[in-house]
Amino acid sequence: MSSKTSKILGSAALASLLLALPALGQDAVPAEAVEVATIDTGDTAWMIVSTILVILMTIPGLALFYGGLVRSKNILSVLTQVFAGFALIALLWVTYGYSLAFAGPTEGGLSAFIGDFSNFMLGATTPDSVSGSIPELVFVVFQLSFACITATLIVGGIAERMKFGAVMAFLAIWFTFSYLPIAHMVWSGAGLFFNMGALDFAGGTVVHINSGVAALVAAIVLGPRLGYMKEPIAPHNLVFVFIGASLLWVGWFGFNAGSALAANGVASQAFLNTITAPAAAALAWALGEKITRGHASALGAFSGAVAGLVAITPAAGFAGTFGAIVLGAVASLVCLWAVVSLKPMLKYDDSLDVFGIHGIGGIVGAIGTAIVADPALGGFGAEGYAMGGQLVTQILAVVVAIVWSAVVTFVALLIVKALFGGLRVSEAGESDGLDLSSHGERAYN
Repeated sequence: MSSKTSKILGSAALASLLLALPALGQDAVPAEAVEVATIDTGDTAWMIVSTILVILMTIPGLALFYGGLVRSKNILSVLTQVFAGFALIALLWVTYGYSLAFAGPTEGGLSAFIGDFSNFMLGATTPDSVSGSIPELVFVVFQLSFACITATLIVGGIAERMKFGAVMAFLAIWFTFSYLPIAHMVWSGAGLFFNMGALDFAGGTVVHINSGVAALVAAIVLGPRLGYMKEPIAPHNLVFVFIGASLLWVGWFGFNAGSALAANGVASQAFLNTITAPAAAALAWALGEKITRGHASALGAFSGAVAGLVAITPAAGFAGTFGAIVLGAVASLVCLWAVVSLKPMLKYDDSLDVFGIHGIGGIVGAIGTAIVADPALGGFGAEGYAMGGQLVTQILAVVVAIVWSAVVTFVALLIVKALFGGLRVSEAGESDGLDLSSHGERAYN
């Protein structure tokens, strides 16, 4: 462990390095690290609860949030894509995903970008394996939940027009070549951005920018839904959206506070920030709507809260309470602009505003982390922290994540298009609704 790495306070990245140590062999592990590799039952219990909360974010939280936003003829298709996507990524994660993200050599070769297959099918992990202060299997499942929600977030950008089989194939390819390398670069001890000192407490680049950019590229490649910008395409059930947004907010406590990988003061600060940032964001979006559009909508408040949750994710363990409030409010207003002005201007059909909220919110949050982490502003950055240098590092990580995800998404869609003879359902199938044309059933009688 480098001296620079050891100075990152409260970071999930630091903990991930400790978690990677058992895979390196006893000879490679410093004696002091071996001494602390004992299970803390309080930390373990908190991490199990956090994992359950993150799973709750996806099924049913994200599924209901997305399901309420689409038209009634497509709700089952979205629920199925999220549910099946979760199942698919969970199996891929334990097969090779965890190994590629967190195993492998600490230097040389491609170690800065990806791991290896040394822990294929979790062959090197047993119930007795200890990582940091928790069983390694708990960390495996916690990270599994992150991978699952990241991949399924993309569903919102391609909703209401893509073949079900094509969606599943695309998610598998994208997970392998975009999610795993970026997760490794940011969170693994050998990773490029980890060693550069990039701050990403719970997934601003890994989760939100990664999935948001993928949703944008996929939406552009797919093309708009029939009738887009020609006829109203309104959410069919805002009550479902409210329930989904609320479940997302509750689940996000596991997402952010759980990324401390311990039941400690950093987790407590991240927990508090996960209340204040989205609270400020929800009110900022509502106020922004009132000023610019004459009304504060329910959907706007729900969307603002999610934007705030996205923005605070990379900064959750680094920002002080005031910084979290400011970051949430600023990100919310930028996301409002992206959804209301940028999307119509560029005419791309990101169905459920995954890029506008997760992509843009993730970018604002990742870059803003360099500011709110400043101890002079009440933050808890790295020892030797300098805002200017940290800004450069954060921006570089953001740019690489954007380019990496965009290229992988585009190539993956070309491959899937060739395999399935096209990405979209037929015009008749889209008009009838994907519930009926893809799954042979309807949500409502």
